[in-house]
Amino acid sequence: MSVQTGTKRKEGGFAETVRVVFHALIIAVVIRTFLFQPFNIPSGSMIPTLLVGDYLFVSKYSYGYTHYSFPFSPDVFSGRIPSSWMPQRGDVVVFRLPKDDSIDYIKRVVGLPGDRIQMIDGVLNINGTPVKRERIDDYVTDDDGVVQRVKRYRETLPNGVSYTTIDLTDNGFYDNTPVYTVPPDHYFMMGDNRDNSTDSRVLSQVGYVPYENLIGRAQIIFFSIRDDTHAWEVWRWPWAVRWSRLFTLVR
Repeated sequence: MSVQTGTKRKEGGFAETVRVVFHALIIAVVIRTFLFQPFNIPSGSMIPTLLVGDYLFVSKYSYGYTHYSFPFSPDVFSGRIPSSWMPQRGDVVVFRLPKDDSIDYIKRVVGLPGDRIQMIDGVLNINGTPVKRERIDDYVTDDDGVVQRVKRYRETLPNGVSYTTIDLTDNGFYDNTPVYTVPPDHYFMMGDNRDNSTDSRVLSQVGYVPYENLIGRAQIIFFSIRDDTHAWEVWRWPWAVRWSRLFTLVR
């Protein structure tokens, strides 16, 4: 009798473990699909806001849902649900690249539908008005003892959103552009690393981003590690993790 009772307990314990794991997986899928999805930063186009090796959560509910919101992007419906949740100037957004919707990009929204966007001598102009830009302390990097100083600016958009950008060269390729008129239901995206960002200024590669292609808004950096270290190299964490960036908001 005691052996049978012990067997039932073992069977019950195993079944309970399976149930707990199954429920945990379901919750994780729901959270990833409808609430937050993790992304990592592989390039320097958003320096100084985001660094290579940053891991962040993107809120998928910020702008509603499209078929790109779901795993494998099933083409079951078009448009957004709901369609009234719009991005604002200054939002840092993950989106599917219009030229290849299998690729995720992350940039900052600077132009809304109907806006006229232009770069003049490195200064962002929106609807014919220069965006306020003030020089602040240099952005400093130290790569194996080689210190590099880069000009850094604080930009303030017409809606009051403020953030920092860097300028690698005074006469970059996209420091002077034609006027871009943002089509209806599209957005104009730019990287904060203005001379090292393939963004909406490059019409042949990114161009105007459809509202439908937006995945969500970058919200919080939950992990960050130097770009010369893999996240799985836990023995290097004490020296390689950027501790001060953990759990900081993306602005």
